[in-house]
Amino acid sequence: MATRVGLTERAGSAAAGLAGGGAGTTAYAFDVGETLVDETGMWERAAHACGVPRFTLMGVLGGLAARGEPHRRVWEILGVEQPESTWTRADFYSDALPCLDALRAAGWVVMAVGNTPASAEDELRAHVDHVGSSERWGVAKPSPAFFARVVSELDRPAEEIAYVGDRVDNDVAPALAAGMAAVHIRRGPWGHLHETPSGARRIASLLELM
Repeated sequence: MATRVGLTERAGSAAAGLAGGGAGTTAYAFDVGETLVDETGMWERAAHACGVPRFTLMGVLGGLAARGEPHRRVWEILGVEQPESTWTRADFYSDALPCLDALRAAGWVVMAVGNTPASAEDELRAHVDHVGSSERWGVAKPSPAFFARVVSELDRPAEEIAYVGDRVDNDVAPALAAGMAAVHIRRGPWGHLHETPSGARRIASLLELM
């Protein structure tokens, strides 16, 4: 524990140069889908499993994103049962694992947590200090209780945590409301549709955090 404290203190003094937070940042919490993981393959596999053309599924999904509607409505609109589909290690964005490894090596505490099934934690555990999921926690973003749980799990003041995510409604805005620093990564449909709010930082790649 003493080693970790020393590392986070050293990292905090260098953090002013990062895109995420100021000099007081000691921990980073990352959303999963479209932040660490490219969900394209997951949606394509889902389309194949339910017999819907990939272009059709992606088009309906994009329309829901543009209108700010829940993406899970896609199955209702298409009139099919939601198939079993998930992401794999091969679906990590190319900058994701190098970023996580570099931040941890430099002394920051790193968490990965999102609106995911509990099984997603298994693929993430080796790359971060803390994992979480909406299924296991019993609470989902953008609920304030979700972000309160992030603070509790990381065991430090909210102002020392930078939350990184692609969605302003689910990630960036509620993180700011919880007192965290917030980083908006512009990738995936929501990342490009949503405008970065005042008070948050915008990045195009996780490599910018390094």
